[in-house]
Amino acid sequence: MRNAEFDREKVLRSAMTLFMEKGYSKTSMPDLKKATGLHPGSIYCAFENKRGLLLASIEQYRLDRNEEFSAFFSTNEPILDQFKKYLDNIVDECVSCDASKGCLFIKALFESTEEDQEIKMVIAENVSQWHQAIADKFKQAQKAKELPENRKSEHLAHFLVMGIYGLRTFSQSHPDKNILEALAEQLFKSIRY
Repeated sequence: MRNAEFDREKVLRSAMTLFMEKGYSKTSMPDLKKATGLHPGSIYCAFENKRGLLLASIEQYRLDRNEEFSAFFSTNEPILDQFKKYLDNIVDECVSCDASKGCLFIKALFESTEEDQEIKMVIAENVSQWHQAIADKFKQAQKAKELPENRKSEHLAHFLVMGIYGLRTFSQSHPDKNILEALAEQLFKSIRY
C-alpha cells in the first residue's frame, strides 16, 4: 500500500483553523475531510486518528507562531518597540474574528480532559519555550539598557504570557478594539516601567 501524497503543512494549517473555529470535540471527520481535502482513511494513515491530527496541528501551530515571533524581532529597532508591535498584532488578531488568527493552545486546553494529559503536557512545553524566547528578548533589552537590570526577565516573561492569554481569552467575549488596545497598552507599560 503506498502512502498518499499531500502538502502536510497546508493540511495541518487547515485542520488547526478548523479546530480553532469549531473546537476539537465538535470537529467531525466529514468536517476534516472538507477542510483538508483528505479522506478519513488518509487522515488515519498519516496521523493515526483525529487526536493525532490535533497533536500534529499543535506542533505546526507552534512552528508558525515561533516563526512569527522571530519575524517581529528581526529588525534593528529597539527591542521594546518590537514588543509593542508584537502586542499590537495580537490585538489585531483578537478583533479580527478570523479563526485562523486564534490561539490553538487556548482552544485545546479549554477542551482537554483530565484523561488527556499528553495534550496538556505538549501545550505546557510549547508555552515554556515561548516564555523562554520572551525572557531572552527581555535580557537583550536589559543589555541594551531599555529595561532596568533589576527587573527579572523570567518574571516579566511570565507576566507578558499571562497578559497575552488574558487578552486572547477576554477578547472572546469583549472583542472591542479600543478596550483591547487600552489593555495591551497597560500591559506594555507594566513591563516597561
